[in-house]
Amino acid sequence: MSALQPDTPASNADGRAELVIRMVGVQKWYGDFQVLRDIDLEVQRGERIVICGPSGSGKSTLLRCINRLEEHQQGQIVVNRAELTADMRRIDAVRRDVGMVFQHFNLFPHLTILENCTLAPVWSKKYSPKEAKEVAMSYLERVRIPEQANKYPSQLSGGQQQRVAIARALCMGPKVMLFDEPTSALDPEMVKEVLDTMVSLADDGMTMLSVTHEMNFARQVANRVIFMDRGAIVEQAPPQEFFGNPKHERTRLFLSQLLH
Repeated sequence: MSALQPDTPASNADGRAELVIRMVGVQKWYGDFQVLRDIDLEVQRGERIVICGPSGSGKSTLLRCINRLEEHQQGQIVVNRAELTADMRRIDAVRRDVGMVFQHFNLFPHLTILENCTLAPVWSKKYSPKEAKEVAMSYLERVRIPEQANKYPSQLSGGQQQRVAIARALCMGPKVMLFDEPTSALDPEMVKEVLDTMVSLADDGMTMLSVTHEMNFARQVANRVIFMDRGAIVEQAPPQEFFGNPKHERTRLFLSQLLH
């Protein structure tokens, strides 16, 4: 079996871009603290979106709600035409289509790199071990570390482990990739190798939502940059407009602190 290919931008029969994520009026609380406030967001297939904002603004929670790692209390979330509810069958269906890479790599330390990548395809997608290995090796080659397949996570650098985490997510053939600050735990010299892998995915048309403060990555890759503050989407625009002419004073303040 050949490696599963990421989505490329597509339109419906009437010419409209295909929506893969729709969030309408999404709200979430932790006790009395409201972490998401009336979130409305549509993501088209093939879009690359960067989400930025200060700590505690709800960026990571928004991502985690998309695959139900966090439960929203109000509003509607639809992913690939499946509305997220408490029904585990729907949650499982969405998670099969959505890959996620976290700040920390979350690799199984007792499994080899290859075993980390083949475990979910064998158990969840019912691949044969041979098929799973072929797909895993193709993605390890894609992230430029096939020679690490038989090593254990502790034998790899942080950047290499994060690239394994990306390959592992891709082995499930996701339609959407979510990146939650994937470079923030890395030493500076390891950041570029992970960002290069993400740029390569974007170039191939993968639908991506990335929470990051790597603004050069946002300028290079994003179709749209979203700024969040206090649980709300304050501003969203194409990179050239977002960085060159932000409309909201809060966005301008954030960028002035981040870029200078």
